[in-house]
Amino acid sequence: MNKLTKIGASALCGSLAAMSAANAGDLSVTGGVDMSWTSLPKENTGNPIGIGSNLTFSGSGELDNGWTVALSVANANLNAYSNTNVTVTIPGLGDVRIDQGVSATGIDRMDDLTPAVWEEAYGFGTGTGMDTVSGVSGGTNIEITPDMMPSGITARFSWSPDAGGSNAGDKATAQSSGSVKGSGYSATLEASGDATPDGLTVYGGVAQVDVAQNGTTYNDDVSEVTAGVKYAVGSFTLGYQYSKEENGRATTKTKYTNDGYGVTFSINDDLSIGYNNYKSEQGGTTNIEQEASSVQIAYSAGGVSIRLADQSVDNALYSTAAQNQRDATTLSVALAF
Repeated sequence: MNKLTKIGASALCGSLAAMSAANAGDLSVTGGVDMSWTSLPKENTGNPIGIGSNLTFSGSGELDNGWTVALSVANANLNAYSNTNVTVTIPGLGDVRIDQGVSATGIDRMDDLTPAVWEEAYGFGTGTGMDTVSGVSGGTNIEITPDMMPSGITARFSWSPDAGGSNAGDKATAQSSGSVKGSGYSATLEASGDATPDGLTVYGGVAQVDVAQNGTTYNDDVSEVTAGVKYAVGSFTLGYQYSKEENGRATTKTKYTNDGYGVTFSINDDLSIGYNNYKSEQGGTTNIEQEASSVQIAYSAGGVSIRLADQSVDNALYSTAAQNQRDATTLSVALAF
C-alpha cells in the first residue's frame, strides 16, 4: 500500500529516549476500504450494504545501540480503536513484541490457517460464533520470537499477566471485566522453507491460561492445542488443521474440538478460487457440531480486490434451532491506498 503521510521524527516516541537515543524515524499512514453486499436468504437482513474502513499508523526507528523499534496503531471500522503493538528487535535475541491483544499473537496466529482465497469458512455475515484457539491474545501480552532458530524454523513464546484484562494506557492498569482468566502463556512452532520439502509447511502450538476456580462453574484451567499442515504444489494449495480447547468449565460447555480443511487454485496471478470447510464440536452436557463451508473467488489488480463468497452454516452458535441453519452470499470490493 502507498504511504499517505511520512513524518520525520527525532525519536519514535519519548519513552524510547530513556533506553537510548534514537536516529530519525518514520511515521506513515496506510488504509483501505471494503464495500460489500451480503445476502442472507434465510434471515431478515435489513440493509445489505456494508462499508469497512481501516487505518494503520506505522512507525519505525533505530536506537544508537543497534536495536530497531516498530510501532503499529490500528483503527478498524467506524474509527474504532483496534490494536497497538510495539516490536523491539534486539540483535542476537530476536523480536520482543508488546501487544494490546487484538492482532493475533501466540497461538491465536494459528486459530485457522487452512487455505482460503478470502476469509475463513465462518468469516462472513452469518454470525457463527465459532470457537477457536486464542491463548493469551485477548489481553495485553509480551511475545518473543528468537532469531537463533535453524533456517526455516520459527518459534514464538507469548505471556500475559492477565489474559482476560482489557487494554491499558501508559502508566495505567487494566482489570478483567467479568472474566475468570488470569495469567497464561502460549508457544508455537512453524517449519517451512529450508526445514521442509518444497511447498510444505507444518505448524502447531499449545497454550495454558489460569482460571479462577470455584468448583461449581470452573474446576480447571484453560488448555489449548493445535496442529496443521499446508502443501503448495503448482497452482494448488491444500491444508488441514486440528485444534482443541478445554475451557475449565465444570459442566455444560466444557470443550471444543475443531478440524478444518481448504484447497485453493490460482488460475493466474490475479484470479483465484477456493473451497474451505470448518467443523467445531461443542462438548459437555450435550454435544453439538457446528459446520461452516464456503466457495470463494478472488480477483485483484493493483490496489483493487473483488471477492465473492457463497457460505453455508449448520447449527450456528452451537444451536440446532431452525433459525441457526444459515446461508450467505457476499460480494466485496476493496480498495487499498
